[in-house]
Amino acid sequence: MPIWFAYTLIVLLVITSILLTLLILLHRGKGGGLSSMFGGGVSSSLAGSSVAEKNLDRYTVLVGVVWFAAIIGLGLWLRLQMSGTA
Repeated sequence: MPIWFAYTLIVLLVITSILLTLLILLHRGKGGGLSSMFGGGVSSSLAGSSVAEKNLDRYTVLVGVVWFAAIIGLGLWLRLQMSGTA
């Protein structure tokens, strides 16, 4: 496989790592979290989370899946490169 594939996966891994960190920090925890700073803590109901929290959950899962796929892809690429040189 070409080297540009590995560089693309590394860039994707760095971007998704930063995004995943920011998205996790935006989640509302037991104490309110950073999402309460942006108006997420204003509409707290006992029935469930707001639409914004549900969308934040979806985005976090999506970025997490892309992050995981980038790690698996980079690992497979490295394994193919190591077996090709031996």
